[in-house]
Amino acid sequence: MGAHTETRTMQAIVQRAYGSPEVLTYGTVPRPAPKADEVLIAVRASSLNFADVAMVTGRPALIRAVSGLRKPKHPVPGKDVAGVVEAVGAEVTDLRPGDEVFGEAVAGVWAQYVCVPATLVAPKPANLTFEQAATLPLAAGTALDCVAGVQPGQKVLVNGASGGVGSFSVQVAKALGAEVTGVCSGRNVELVRGVGVDHVVDYERSDFTSDGTRYDLIIDLVGNRSLAAYRRALAPQGTLHLSGGGGGRIIGPLARLAQALVVNLFVGQHLRPVLATPSRGKLDRLRELAEAGSLTPAIERTYPLSDAPEAMRRLQEEHARGKTVLTVAQES
Repeated sequence: MGAHTETRTMQAIVQRAYGSPEVLTYGTVPRPAPKADEVLIAVRASSLNFADVAMVTGRPALIRAVSGLRKPKHPVPGKDVAGVVEAVGAEVTDLRPGDEVFGEAVAGVWAQYVCVPATLVAPKPANLTFEQAATLPLAAGTALDCVAGVQPGQKVLVNGASGGVGSFSVQVAKALGAEVTGVCSGRNVELVRGVGVDHVVDYERSDFTSDGTRYDLIIDLVGNRSLAAYRRALAPQGTLHLSGGGGGRIIGPLARLAQALVVNLFVGQHLRPVLATPSRGKLDRLRELAEAGSLTPAIERTYPLSDAPEAMRRLQEEHARGKTVLTVAQES
C-alpha cells in the first residue's frame, strides 16, 4: 500500500453564497500553505469592517465584479489579521516563524490560519494586544488616507466619528496637530470624546453644515448630506474626502463619488474620493503611531470566531460604535 498523507485542516467561517449573516457557517476546511512570497499566519484576532459586510451580502451588487458574480470567489471571509507567523515562503526574508504580526488580506482571515503576501504584513505594535492590532489595518489604514495633507492648526471635521475609520481619523488628525470636530449620534458622544476630539456635534440636535463654521478638511464616512451642504461647511480652498457611506443597492457610493469628481472640476474647493489600498508602508506608519500612544483602538465588543454571524448581525443593525473583534483559538 502506498503512503497516505493526511490533509491538515483548520476551523474557519465558511461562506458558500451571498446573503444575510446566516450564510456564514463554522466548520472545518483545509489549512492553506504559503506561496513563495507569502507568510502563513496563525490567526489570533480579526476585526469586522463594512467591507466585510459588503462581501457577505454581495451589496452593493457592483462588488460582485470583484468578489464573484454568483457566489463568493473566496469561501472564507475576513481581511484584518493579527497573529503569529507559522511559516514563510521561499522568497520571504524579513519575517520568520514566531514573529507577531498584523496585516490585511484579500480574504480568508476568519480562520485559524491564513496566507497573506509578505508585503501586506508587518511587525505588530509592541504595546497593543492582538485584539487591538487586528482593528488597525483596513480602518486605520483608510484613516491615514482620509487625513492626508492635514497641517497643524487646521480645522478638521469627521462625519461618522464613532465608527472604526472615524475614530482612527480623529486620532491621526490630532496627532498631526489639527483641531478636530467629531459628528456622531447622542449615544456615541462619550466614545468620540474619549478618542480625543476638541468638539462634538450630536447630529440629532444640530446640523454642522448650517451653523456657520468652516473647515479646512471634512471627512465624510456616512454619506448623509448633499455635496452642496458639505461645501457650505468647507473653507473656500477646503477639501472634502469621501470614503464610503450612502448609495443604492447596485452601485453603492460610486454615483456620489462620480458626482464629486465632476463638481470638483468647477469649484475652488477640492472634492476627492478616498480609495484606500493596503501596503507595508501604511502598516509601519500605524505601528509608529500606536507605539507613540497616538492611536488607541476603541473596541466595543469581542466575539469568538464561531460567533461571527452574530457579530456581523450586530454590526449591520446598530450605528457603528468603535470596532468589533473576533478572537481565534488555536486549539484544533
